[in-house]
This record gives sequence, structure tokens and C-alpha cells, in this order.
Amino acid sequence: MGLVERHVDFVEALRRAGVPVSLAEDLDAVRAVTTVGLGDREALRAAYAATVVKRPVHRAAFDTLFDLWFPATRGGPRVPGEDADETAGEAGDDAGEQPPSVPDDGAALADFRDRLAAELEEASEARLAELASEAVGRFGPVRGRGPGQQAWSAYSVMSRVQPDQLVEQLLEGLRAALGEGLDSAVAERTVRAALARFTALVEAEVRRLTAEERGEEHVAKHAVRPSIEQVDFLRARREDLEAMRREIYPLARRLATRLAREHHHARRGALDFRRTVRASVGTGGVPVVTHHRPRRPHKPELVVLCDVSGSVAPFAQFTLGLVFALREQFTKVRAFTFIDDVAEVTDVFRPGADLGETMAELTASARYAALWGRTSYGRAFTRFTTEYPDAIGPRTSLLILGDARSNYGDLGLPHLRTMVDAAKHAWLINPEARLMWNTGDSAVDAFAEILPVAECRNLAQLSEFVHELA
Repeated sequence: MGLVERHVDFVEALRRAGVPVSLAEDLDAVRAVTTVGLGDREALRAAYAATVVKRPVHRAAFDTLFDLWFPATRGGPRVPGEDADETAGEAGDDAGEQPPSVPDDGAALADFRDRLAAELEEASEARLAELASEAVGRFGPVRGRGPGQQAWSAYSVMSRVQPDQLVEQLLEGLRAALGEGLDSAVAERTVRAALARFTALVEAEVRRLTAEERGEEHVAKHAVRPSIEQVDFLRARREDLEAMRREIYPLARRLATRLAREHHHARRGALDFRRTVRASVGTGGVPVVTHHRPRRPHKPELVVLCDVSGSVAPFAQFTLGLVFALREQFTKVRAFTFIDDVAEVTDVFRPGADLGETMAELTASARYAALWGRTSYGRAFTRFTTEYPDAIGPRTSLLILGDARSNYGDLGLPHLRTMVDAAKHAWLINPEARLMWNTGDSAVDAFAEILPVAECRNLAQLSEFVHELA
């Protein structure tokens, strides 16, 4: 593969991983790479990062993909005393078995752990990289899926080496050597940081070897987690949810800036032909300056009705968080939650409140939205039209957030139609993938006959929808 093809494939992999790279940034990267050359790999990494990575949240995916498309070395893992290419060839000839010339016994493991402990204390990047490659070569080979195929496992390496046990060993040695002068917290953080770096180097080496065996695209598809904006609300892990909470306000600021810029550019109304012609008299009939009619400011009122049952609660929380972070883009915002009853939660979102505390209050308030705890859209719509008949008016945009799953119960379609008819605009925002719509107790088609249904599975889709709404 030539350098041009590798560059194109690398940029496409970045885009697939959720790193936005425009054509202009693509060309900037080409110019930067041409300038710095290929002699210094870290300079090449910095040149690419400076031209295509715009946000810190995308840096991890960039580094992983860069290491796949521009690896530091080629061939099999580096095992002392063995030729790397010969070792790799022997492994491929007898897939799944450790080459007999590479010792993997108790003595070899003990020797490796002693050398790793010494390097964790010194925290030398180059030596840690060498040890990571050796560890993969000694303890990482596993049986490939097909005949003649070799595979490697980072889990196998870490389970054999058990570096966590080395941390306590190192700390005990430091305490014995330094006594009272040792800051235990600082020492532990230093050693654990070196351990985390060793673990990352082992994983990177496994990815490199797998990419040589099965191709970069295969590894990128399975090894690179999407950016936090691309993670599905309904599949997010706990650490993903925490990252999403941290992302809400920066996302709202970017979206608000974008909206303000677009409103500024569009603030002029239609051309006022009469005034333009009058003004052209002073320039001999040439309309040098055009005049426009004043544009009416448009800020919609917003009513948000959220399903907060367990299956979609994270989606409802983050949607409400983003909407209230953008409250200045709307004339008025009112929020309601429901399971099989309805409760207003507008007051929960106070200006300047911590988003984590707000989410906790919202979760606690969900108990007021449930009578029996089983989702019932029909009962919720009935209660809403009865308890809050004046919430929706002719200037209101209505958002219903939920997966449209009502446990095969009544859907309350007449009440929903009443709500939609009273609003200026209305949407049902569904966090499920379209493939899951109308399966099981999903009633998307029934609701779609009354109001449009939009898919909104992650922060990227959510921000685009709110942008169009505002």
C-alpha cells in the first residue's frame, strides 16, 4: 500500500470512528505530512493530530488508529534472543502453539516479572514498550480461528503476568528504602500510572499484530470505541454516562454559538423592493444598497414529555439536560416526566445547577410519574390532557421522548391527537434503532399516523435535532 492510499484509508477510518475530518482538513494534513516527512514518527503523529483532531474527546480514537496505520515496527513481537520474523513464521506454521524456542515456564515468568517491576519503578517509556512486546510474544499467543492463523490476547498476557501484584511489591520496597520520607499516595499514583501505560502498550502491540494478520480495517472496527457523541444512550456503560454528563454543557455552548451565528446571518428579512428603488435614485438608478424588511424574531415555546421508565431513562435525562442548557434559545420551556402518570419537573432544572445533582433529582422525581410502575402511554396522555390542559398552545413545539413501548396497553391515541392538534409542531423522539421499531410491544406505526417519529440514539443525533428545532 502506497503512502497516498494509506493516508486516504486512515482518514476514512477516522471518520468511521466519529472523528469529523473535512476535505480542507484532509488537505491540510497532506501538506503537514509533506512538510515534516516520515523520518520522525512522533512528529508525523503530531502533524496529523494538529490538522485533523479538533476536540480532546477524539484524541484516544485518533491515537489508536494512527498506531494501526503507521505502526512503529513490523513483524512478530520482539522476544530477546529470537529473530522476530522467524518467531512470527514459526507461530504461523503451527497456529495456536507456542514456538518451542521461546521459553514460557515458571522461571521465564518470574524473570520477566522481576524485570517488569524494575522498569515500573523507573518508568522508562522505551523499556516498557520492549517489555510489552516481549510479554505478548511469550505469553500472548492463542489459537487462531482458522488453520494456519495466529492470534494474540492481551487478556492472556495480563492474566499470566498479573502486574497488579507488582504494585504492592514495589510499594513495600519503596517504604523499606525511604521510610518516613515516602509520600505513599504519590508513589502509588506513579507506579499505577506506569502500570496503566504498560497495559496500554500490551493492548497496542496486540492490535498491531492482529492488524498484520487480519487487516487494519478489521481491528479498527472492533478495537476503536466510538466517540462519546456516537455512543448509543441505551447501550452506554457507567463511564460513558459520566462522560456524557461532562459533555452536555460544552455541547450546548457549541450548539448555542452555532445557532446565534445562523440567526445573525438570517436576521434580515425579505427584500423591500420599494425602499431599495427609492434609495437607488441617488445613485442614478443603480441599487447599490439593498433594503430589507425587518425579520420577526422566532423563539418557540417548548413542552417536553419524557418517558422515564428504566429502559429509556438515560436518554430522557440527557435530552432534558441539553434542552435546559439551551433554554435561552426558547421563549419558555416546560418539562414533564411519565411512566403511567405525569409529573412536571420544570423546577428541577435551575439555572447554574450541577447537572449530576439535577439528574439525581430527576431520577428521584420519577417516582411521582408512576402509579403501578408499568409504562402506559395511554394513561400518561390521558392524565396530561386532564391535569395540564393549558400547557400546549399555538406557539408550542411538543417533544415526546420515549421508545413507544406501552406493554401492549391502550395508547391513548385520541388524547395524543388532541395534544398534537393544539401544538404548532410535534415530534416523537425515539432512542431505539429503526430496526427495533414495531417489534414486540413497540407501537411506532400507530403513533406515526398522528405525529412524525425521529430516531435519536446518541448525542450527535440529539444535537442535530435540537439545532433544527431551535
